[in-house]
Amino acid sequence: MSGNKSALICGSVAYDTIMVFPDRFKAHILPDKLHMLNVAFLVPQMRREFGGCAGNIAYNLKLLGETGYPMGGIGRDFQPYSDWMKKQGMSEKYLVTISEEHCAQAFITTDLDSNQITAFHPGAMNHSWKIKVPANDGITIGVIAPDSREGMLQHAEQFKAAGIPFIFDPGQAMPLFAGDDFKRFISISDWLALNDYEWALLQERTGWSVADVMKHVKALIVTRGSEGSTIHADGRTYEIPCARATEVLDPTGCGDAYRAGLIHGILNGLDWETTGRIASLMGAIKIAVRGTQNHSFTLPEFAQLYADSFGKPLSIKDKAAN
Repeated sequence: MSGNKSALICGSVAYDTIMVFPDRFKAHILPDKLHMLNVAFLVPQMRREFGGCAGNIAYNLKLLGETGYPMGGIGRDFQPYSDWMKKQGMSEKYLVTISEEHCAQAFITTDLDSNQITAFHPGAMNHSWKIKVPANDGITIGVIAPDSREGMLQHAEQFKAAGIPFIFDPGQAMPLFAGDDFKRFISISDWLALNDYEWALLQERTGWSVADVMKHVKALIVTRGSEGSTIHADGRTYEIPCARATEVLDPTGCGDAYRAGLIHGILNGLDWETTGRIASLMGAIKIAVRGTQNHSFTLPEFAQLYADSFGKPLSIKDKAAN
């Protein structure tokens, strides 16, 4: 474990309200009436989950025995989430209440074809720029996860000014930025993590190749779902296999679980092949459970799953300089 090392995760802390429509949207939407759409769906199944990228990453880091601090704006309806965080031993140290706002929240309706209609309310997340990255609080590593545009821009600059190395993980916030914004983020970050679609979009907006990005960062990590992930680092390309999941129930939050594995590896100085496999296994564990913070394991259980998945033991002897 990493002792007193810690990660500060700038991003959303949100509620996810997930509803299931036991039919198909297409049976209730008339194509020739889209200009006057007015539909209602009866959703007998509904659940409310604790989510948001910062909250999810911090939860997964806790499972791995690490200290992760979510940093962001929370609303006047945060109490149930606060109770959950206390129960899990997660810190609220860097969460700031915006009393006139609700917490960020997503309302997701899924039909029998797995089509989704989602409404996202940013709420208190829009005020994240008001919160400053602490320069002298002993933070080991930072994370810029999806958040408000101004918050992401300012927090990246604050990490740089404080000399805190950080991961840039634009995720769902990709549409908020232009090519020059991305070039600035990459030029001051230490690690860049995206999925394959986001990586293609970033290349299109910046005109940068792998070689261009690697002039600035220590590693470029690109996830490819069931096809595994690719890590460019140390002048090499590491192909990381996908860990096999016991079930595929809910992909929501898999990227956040993977990010926690990356952070764990970096905090502990593990080599990239081990780090990538830990991250891959985290995603596989998450996908087998509904919700983003409902999976759990002990560290011995995780080590056994790692050995079963990759045919080699997980040990701190795998450490090497990142």
